[in-house]
Amino acid sequence: MATSKAPPPSPIQTSVGNGGETHQTASNPAERLTTNHGVPLSDNQNSLKAGVRGATLLEDFILREKIQHFDHERIPERIVHARGSAAHGYFELTESLAQYTRAKVLTEVGARTEVFTRFSTVAGGAGSVDTPRDVRGFAVKLYTKEGNWDLVGNNIPVFFIQDAIKFPDLVHAVKMEADRGYPQAASAHDTFWDFVGLMPETTHMIMWAMSDRGIPRSLRMIEGFGVNTFRLLNDKDEATFVKFHWRPKLGAQSTCWDEAVKIAGADPDYHRRDLFEAIDKGDFPEWEFGVQLLSQAEADALPFDILDATKVIPEELVPIRVVGRMVLDRNPDNFFAETEQSAFLPTNMPPGIDVSEDPLLQGRLFSYQDTQLSRLGTVNFHQLPINQAKGCPFMNMQRDGHMQTQVFKGRANYEPNSLAEAGEIGGPREDPKGGFRTTAVPLEGAKVRLRAETFADHYSHARLFFRSQTPIEQAHLASAIVFELSKVTLDHVRDRVLANLQNVDAELANRVAAGLGLPLPKASKPAVAAQDMEPSPALRIVGKYPPTLKGRAVAILVTDGADGAVVEAVRKAATAEGASVKIIAPKIGGVKLKDGKQLPADGQLAGSPSVLFDAVALVLSEAGCADLLNEGAAVDFAKDAFGHLKAIGYTAQSQPLLDKAGVVPDPGVVDLAGGADAFIAPARTRQWEREPGVRKLA
Repeated sequence: MATSKAPPPSPIQTSVGNGGETHQTASNPAERLTTNHGVPLSDNQNSLKAGVRGATLLEDFILREKIQHFDHERIPERIVHARGSAAHGYFELTESLAQYTRAKVLTEVGARTEVFTRFSTVAGGAGSVDTPRDVRGFAVKLYTKEGNWDLVGNNIPVFFIQDAIKFPDLVHAVKMEADRGYPQAASAHDTFWDFVGLMPETTHMIMWAMSDRGIPRSLRMIEGFGVNTFRLLNDKDEATFVKFHWRPKLGAQSTCWDEAVKIAGADPDYHRRDLFEAIDKGDFPEWEFGVQLLSQAEADALPFDILDATKVIPEELVPIRVVGRMVLDRNPDNFFAETEQSAFLPTNMPPGIDVSEDPLLQGRLFSYQDTQLSRLGTVNFHQLPINQAKGCPFMNMQRDGHMQTQVFKGRANYEPNSLAEAGEIGGPREDPKGGFRTTAVPLEGAKVRLRAETFADHYSHARLFFRSQTPIEQAHLASAIVFELSKVTLDHVRDRVLANLQNVDAELANRVAAGLGLPLPKASKPAVAAQDMEPSPALRIVGKYPPTLKGRAVAILVTDGADGAVVEAVRKAATAEGASVKIIAPKIGGVKLKDGKQLPADGQLAGSPSVLFDAVALVLSEAGCADLLNEGAAVDFAKDAFGHLKAIGYTAQSQPLLDKAGVVPDPGVVDLAGGADAFIAPARTRQWEREPGVRKLA
């Protein structure tokens, strides 16, 4: 029986919107986007706003339907940020911001506020691994005296999109492809890069995600950002724009890409274990809390729009003012009850903190509340212990609902009421002076589905980021894009990305094309030509983090007959520097040292590869080294440590293993005969100068 062929698809009509966003237009009524109830859409790129730079309107049923449907696509796991790790701690204010805000948490110097902080990957499910190239969520719940403040952000200060209406599209594109259910927790595939190529606004975020920040060494070594622009409001109702920052005391640090891949196989829970064990032994992670403050006039004077979440405010233009610190000092008692059931809402803000008209933030104000209703299954999710306001009571006229755990007294479940006049319980009332007040922002203009022209520059900040990196980081970034695009199977998708990259930096585009072995296509036409901005060294990682072993891990590989004095010297020196030291042996039972003493092992060689450590020492006997020459795990232990740019300390008896592993002398390969201190110095950081000799980068 003959089957009729489907008619060929109509050609796609593409145009560029007011803010430089891509619009694809249906060629006939049969191809129109509609709501779930069949209403045709005129614009799928912009939410409905009160003027082009105004707040998003509640009447935007298209935005609400789209995000509400997206919020309910997965239960009960989070749709994004599903794989998380968390800890309890405290926030301490060190400098008052009373000039700018009436929020007590930011005005009472020395006061400590209880916090619960959750870190997460974005793309993978709850059962994925910790170390893929991905954005990391950085969500802090502060239990303030005036209600919970949820500062919900990422380890990257910008985002992929400018308008929240595009969030479902972004996440659908980066998640597993719909027909095959993979890849899991990876962005190197067709649909994601197809979206990126068609949405130039993603370019700046791509620079960050493909940089070393996408593969952090530890959750204790990531920065945190509020991402969106917020406002502070003081007692006189004067508003100041603010960007929020968390800066790790250990410095932002990363892994090598090959190392991150191997860690995923050796320990899928690498980041979760690292955070838990550090807190468990009293090595409490700490972050500085900083703010960038701008008046309306200062914001207007910038050459970009601070309501655009794809833009960063360089520290050189607006310095970060450190006003507090956060310390995480207690692990959760129960992972499900706390880490999994924690619910973060950008709408949770104490009086004195307020939102801006950033269209990405405006959509988040609706989306987070809605998704918690689906995931936790009840409007009473705020009554779960991890979500309850702790610094103050919470009381209102909301009653009943699924899983109601409070027992309310009296008849008054409405307001206003006069029951107190009869001696009955009247209930709480509003507080015009101390309650939450919204910034009085003037509104003007028609209701529109338009993007502001000030959002149209999609490449200047991407160029700023790339050109601010060290040569080492630029090579890593270019190589990451080469890897990602090498997994793309659609030629036109690769070509479009390469065409866009030329608007960022011609050298970058050429390096990526050369790495792929492909011709470089003609540059795409930007909505607004990229501008050269002054490089910002603050955007780097390499050269910024402190040279220290504090918070890092050192492995000592030993065999029977090893010199116990050398082992102890290395352990003592590394421990004094703040490192966690592990003894690794061929068998978990440990080894018998040269003096006949038994040395217990912390890990077995086959299950404790060098990728799990920041520096390694090989303290082997001659016979023990000979046994390891035919042990692949031992050869890989030395080979990977060298390839991942780590310091290697060794005894003379270990030389044959180094030779077989291809380890060649350099300042990071240290003979322990000269003493343990000579090993400690290079162990404090990576040996970046070694990299050109061990791998080819774009």
